[in-house]
Amino acid sequence: MALANSVIWITGASSGIGEAISLAVSKLSNVKLVLSARRADELHRVAIATGLPASNVLILPMDVADLDSLPAHVETVRQRFGRIDYLFQNAGISQRSLVIDTNFSVYKQIMDVNFFGVVALTKAVLPLMLAQGSGHFVVTSSVAGKLATKQRSGYCASKHALHGFFDALRSEVYEAGLRVTIVCPGYIRTAISINALGPDGHTHGKMDENQEIGMAPEDFAQRLLRAVSKEKEEVYIGGSEIYGIYLKRFLPGLLSRILRNRKGV
Repeated sequence: MALANSVIWITGASSGIGEAISLAVSKLSNVKLVLSARRADELHRVAIATGLPASNVLILPMDVADLDSLPAHVETVRQRFGRIDYLFQNAGISQRSLVIDTNFSVYKQIMDVNFFGVVALTKAVLPLMLAQGSGHFVVTSSVAGKLATKQRSGYCASKHALHGFFDALRSEVYEAGLRVTIVCPGYIRTAISINALGPDGHTHGKMDENQEIGMAPEDFAQRLLRAVSKEKEEVYIGGSEIYGIYLKRFLPGLLSRILRNRKGV
């Protein structure tokens, strides 16, 4: 697989999709991993689970919403491994609240993590990849990045924004040897709904039914790595919910009626 013999940086690596990707790439030959998230103790747990020697893993706790700190983190990676071949950006937060009830601060928090943090880290890494003449950005969007559902207005907006930014970036850096893959997961069995923000910023605290019966993160990670190795520009991974993307494209009126009639949570 193309990702072997590479330096791979994974954000959101302490749980869910990010953890599953970390464990999957650790099985490839001669990889060096940078694991980032806010919880250092969970990063240490994941690092041990990879089975990689300590010399091949950099545990780099960080908050992607702390935009000013990101260039220093990039420099830490450069000093340790000399390059960055793949940047998997998975850090994110969801939402469960109606527009009328949602404090504006919740929208700002979601955009800071899901969009501005991703853009800021991308811009901090970009000069290094351009100097290398190679590099691959892998960005976790969502089916919600292609269509929108009730009680997720801020989350959907942040994911839609990622597509606009990274589609533009892909065109700008292709001739320089850089690649961009946007992945749109459907329902993956993670704690994203439990950690979603409610109208006042408190966590939702409940596992959505669809999330609970969703695809295993390990299966998602394997399918994603295959797509990345083929340099796919955009990939949809999940169950039947993925068909909503095609309904949006070819039968938007039908999808609109379906979404209007769905319960919000």
